[in-house]
Amino acid sequence: MRILVLGFTGYLGAHVVERLRALPGALVLGGGRSPAADLDVDLARVRPEQLARSLASAAPDTVINCAGATGADAVTLAEVNARGPAVLCAALREAAPAARLVHLGSAAEYGPGAPGTPVSESAATRPVGPYGATKLAGTVAVTASGLDAVVLRVGNPVGPGAPSSGLPGRIAALLREAGPGPDPVLRLGDLSAHRDFVDVRDVARAAALAATAPGPLPPVLNIGGGRAVPVRALVRGLAGLAGFGGRIEESTSGTAGSARSAQVSWQCSDITAAERALGWRPAHTLDDALAALWEGGRAR
Repeated sequence: MRILVLGFTGYLGAHVVERLRALPGALVLGGGRSPAADLDVDLARVRPEQLARSLASAAPDTVINCAGATGADAVTLAEVNARGPAVLCAALREAAPAARLVHLGSAAEYGPGAPGTPVSESAATRPVGPYGATKLAGTVAVTASGLDAVVLRVGNPVGPGAPSSGLPGRIAALLREAGPGPDPVLRLGDLSAHRDFVDVRDVARAAALAATAPGPLPPVLNIGGGRAVPVRALVRGLAGLAGFGGRIEESTSGTAGSARSAQVSWQCSDITAAERALGWRPAHTLDDALAALWEGGRAR
């Protein structure tokens, strides 16, 4: 099986590639802007006909789109998260219409959740900012494409290699900078929001299952931890692993914490559909993910 992973050098993409390369008989190709890419692809810029030619030469059985932008300006978010999937679908229809497309979406597409009620794939989507809105536009492009396609709507990924552009990686970096002594003060933003954290290795396993599952899949599947966890608990968990003996102060002007927490104070995904369709459930706890994040950074 020939599997093309777009965005293969990113946080999610690298874990997906590692998982796929352990599959017997899988030939994994990388697509992106890296010099190491098998296919030189920039979804934010490439024309559909140009991408179609590249896809025809690669002849993939499956394409997994891990390319995405998070903390960028609205124009970049639109180019990567909305235009990119639309161009990819157009090119696949021309060059490899029988290929399966697995696209990584985001739980941010749902917007605010109701406390105590996990959100299912049939729930209304009400994103509150450009990131969620552009990810939703990408999902619509995929689900309306007519291809053999599935969107994995991913919660908040955490685990080894988490970048400092996301909350877990940013907190870990701040804790490393602060050190283990009793004097440091960690000034953070509002940590009262609840989020559905999922180990990045479980996300990779879900992508591999979706890539290889027989027959058609539901158009959208939630991939999350299945429970709402206070962001404060994640910070305290990392602080414990770091041996941090200082103070943690929360304020609206802190250097960490999500700016959208006031708008989206609670999120949790119902993951039962993924279990039915893929036989997938999280294999790692949040404690596992935090330990792997911390140990991985220490090794580097």
